[in-house]
Amino acid sequence: MTGADRSPPATVRELIERQAAARPEAEYALATDDDRRITFGELARSCRAVAELLQSHGVGRGDTVSLVMPNGLQTIRLLLGAMHAGVCVNPVNLLSQPEQMRYVLDHSDCKLVFVAPEWEARVRGHVAALSRAVAVVLADPNAANPDACPVPVAAGADAASEPAGSAPSTHAGCAGGASEEHPAPDAIALLMYTSGTTGVPKGVLLTQANLAANAAAISVQHALTEKDRVLAVLPLYHINGFAVTMLAPLAHGGSLAMPPRFSAARFWSQAASAHCTWLNVVPTMISYLLEGAIPPRAQTERLRFCRSASAALPPEHLRAFEERFGIDVIETMGLTETGAPSFSNPHAPGARRAGSVGRASGCEARVIDEHFARLADGATGEIAIRGPNVMRGYYKNDDATRASFTPDGWLRTGDLGHRDADGFFFVTGRIKELIIKGGENIAPREIDEALLGHPAVLEAAAVGIPDRHYGQDIMACVVLRAGSACDEAELRAFCLGHLGPYKTPKVFRFVAELPRGPSGKVQRLKLLDPPAA
Repeated sequence: MTGADRSPPATVRELIERQAAARPEAEYALATDDDRRITFGELARSCRAVAELLQSHGVGRGDTVSLVMPNGLQTIRLLLGAMHAGVCVNPVNLLSQPEQMRYVLDHSDCKLVFVAPEWEARVRGHVAALSRAVAVVLADPNAANPDACPVPVAAGADAASEPAGSAPSTHAGCAGGASEEHPAPDAIALLMYTSGTTGVPKGVLLTQANLAANAAAISVQHALTEKDRVLAVLPLYHINGFAVTMLAPLAHGGSLAMPPRFSAARFWSQAASAHCTWLNVVPTMISYLLEGAIPPRAQTERLRFCRSASAALPPEHLRAFEERFGIDVIETMGLTETGAPSFSNPHAPGARRAGSVGRASGCEARVIDEHFARLADGATGEIAIRGPNVMRGYYKNDDATRASFTPDGWLRTGDLGHRDADGFFFVTGRIKELIIKGGENIAPREIDEALLGHPAVLEAAAVGIPDRHYGQDIMACVVLRAGSACDEAELRAFCLGHLGPYKTPKVFRFVAELPRGPSGKVQRLKLLDPPAA
C-alpha cells in the first residue's frame, strides 16, 4: 500500500472508489420494502453511468444539478453519481412552498433537474418560467435496475423538445465514456438551501473535502464499522440524512437500509428485518415513537444506539426513550453550514451528559461574546465553529457569508449556549429567539423543558411576545397528549412551582401541532403568526 493509499479520502469519489475496490460485493444500501439493494461495486458502476447521462445533457464538472425526489435507491445513485463526476448536487426540499421551490431552482443556476414523476408537473411549470434553459429528467426514485437510466424530458427556455420515453443516442445504455478525471477536494459538491424561515433561503456551499471529512468524523465518533447498518428514515434533501446516513457508511464501509418514508408504526419492524445496528432520528420522531407500543425485544436487540440530532432533545424524552426501549441515545448537533454534525456526545454511555449536545466533533468550537472574544467556561454567548467541515460560504450572497464568520475565520452559528469545564456544550436557544424580559435574558428551552414535565403535555415551545412594560413577555404554545385534559390555570400553577413568577408564561396557547422545519426543528418565530381561523 502506498502513502497515497493510506491518506484519508478527500473527495466523495475517493470514498466510493475505495470501498468498491476493497469490498465490491458488500452491500451498501438496501430497500426495506423489497429485495432491491446496491453493492459497493454496483454503486461505482452506476456513478459512471450517471456521469455519462449528465454529459449527454451538456452537464459537466463544476455545473449544478437539482433533484426534486423523495428517498429511494435511485435517488442515492443520482446524488452520489453526480458528485463522483465532479458535479454539484442541489437536493430540493420537498416541503418547500411553491415560491420557495421556484426560487431555489432559479437561484441555484442548475442546468438539469432530476424529478420524480409525481413532481414533474410542478417542476416543469417552475422551469418554464426561468430565463435559462434547464433540462428536466424523469427519474423513478425506486428503480429496480441499478444500471437503469432515467427517462429524459427536456424543458425550459430554448431547450430542445424530447418526447417522454425517448432515449437520446448520446448515452445508449448509459455505459462507458465517463471522464476519469477526479474532482479536486476544494470543488463544490453540495449546494443545499436552508429552510428560509426569515426571508429567502440561503444556499450553503460545501466542498468535496467538507463532506469527506465529516463522513470520517461521524464514523469515528460513533465507532462505526463495516458490520454496522443504519435505518435511513431522514430525507436526503436534509443535511442530516444526506451526510450521516448516505455518506458516513462510505467512510466506514457499513450500509444503510432505506424505507420509503418514516412510519412510527413500521419503524421497529423495518429496523429488525433489515438487521440494523443503529438509528439516526430527530426529536420529533422520538416523540412519535414514545407514543407507540413497545416493540418485542427481538426487534431491538441488535440496536447498539440511537443518534438524535437536528433539534434539541428534551432530557425527559431522552430518558423515557432509553427506559422504554432499552436503547442508548447519543445526542448530537450540527448545521447545514457544517455538513451535519459538529458536536456529539461520546460513544461510551457513562461519558455522556444529558441535556448537552456533546463535545466538538471533527472540528473546534468555542463560545464568544458580541465582540467575538472567547468566553470562559460557564459563560453564555454565541457558539462558534472552525474546522474542515465548515462551509465555503453562501452562494451568490457575499454579505451573508461575511456576516456568518468572525474576522479570524470562526463560523457564527447563531446558537446561544455555554461550555462546561469538561468541554461539553449546552445550547439554550437561538440569538434571534432569545426572550429579553425587563432586560433579563430568558432561554426559551428552559420554559419548554419545564412544561414537558407536566404529564398532560406532549410538546411545548415558548417565544417572546411584545409587552409595553417589560419589552417582551412569554407565550407558551402547548400540544396536549391524546386523551389528556389540562387548562391554562393548571399549567400556570405548574409553571409557578417550577419556574417562579418571572419566567412563568403570560399567555398559554393550546395548538394541534407546532410549526417545524424539514429537520423537525420548531420554528419559534412562526408561533407569533395569528392562529388559523
